[in-house]
Amino acid sequence: MSKLKIGTRGSKLALTQCGWVQRQIVAAMGDDPARADEVAPLVIISTAGDRIQDRRLIEAGGKQLFTKEIEDALLRGDIDLAVHSLKDMPAAEIPGLSLGAIPVREDPRDAFLSPKYASLADLPHGAKLGTASLRRQAQALNQRPDLDIVMVRGNVDTRLKKLEDGLCDALLLASAGLNRLGLSHHIKSYIDADLYASAPGQGALAIQCRTEDLDKPWLLALHHEETYLRIHAERGALEALEASCRTAVGAYATISGDEMHLFVEALSADGKTRWQRRDTLKHPTSQTARDLGLRLGEEIKAEAGPDLIQIGG
Repeated sequence: MSKLKIGTRGSKLALTQCGWVQRQIVAAMGDDPARADEVAPLVIISTAGDRIQDRRLIEAGGKQLFTKEIEDALLRGDIDLAVHSLKDMPAAEIPGLSLGAIPVREDPRDAFLSPKYASLADLPHGAKLGTASLRRQAQALNQRPDLDIVMVRGNVDTRLKKLEDGLCDALLLASAGLNRLGLSHHIKSYIDADLYASAPGQGALAIQCRTEDLDKPWLLALHHEETYLRIHAERGALEALEASCRTAVGAYATISGDEMHLFVEALSADGKTRWQRRDTLKHPTSQTARDLGLRLGEEIKAEAGPDLIQIGG
């Protein structure tokens, strides 16, 4: 059998995530995970999002900066599949490419990190909070309008170093990435995603393939149905709101028994205005979950009108 080439970004987190997927795929193919690099080698692809570190993504082109070069390689046949953080993927799919599988989700919550303080509420007046996410900025300012938001980009280690060096008093980061890197000891507390919704798809990985390669057995082996349903609802909201780095949008779906609960919100950049919707769905399927997300997103979009877009346009 020919080698299965897996495309990934080159950051420590991307390689850690992709290495886990790589081993799962090799095992599903009936081979020894110890031979993973031989059977399914990783192909590191530099993306514009990795190279641009001095400004918000919207100022450089948006979320596709983390995916475009990898997707181009997939379409050319240079790689056979790609592993992405789902929250970095734009809502619209690329013709010829599909989400082949969604593995089980990590913790979707945002984490609060600080050398001195235990939570957002404990920060002193005017404290510096580091984030490059417009959503996290807006949600933090909704709770603490006195905070000074500092734009902090880079990989996890870079951001932790900036916190250590005193560039900011606290950071907000995705719990999932910290957990995957073995850095969860830095977390002081969590943001309740049922009060302040996480980014749609946060904590989930997406295995992207060419559409003709769907239903491969090794793809199906990695698929986690509950995560898949939750993601469909959250990305439905993302699609309806045309959310990008220009908008402060969160969506958080949970499943309990045969019911799905979905919370969707959008905020003004200063956090003063919040548009929110919640609803419950019995016996969700991928289509009905997506439809629920679309409906709640459309309701928020209609209520917010032109105020929804915060930066650019």
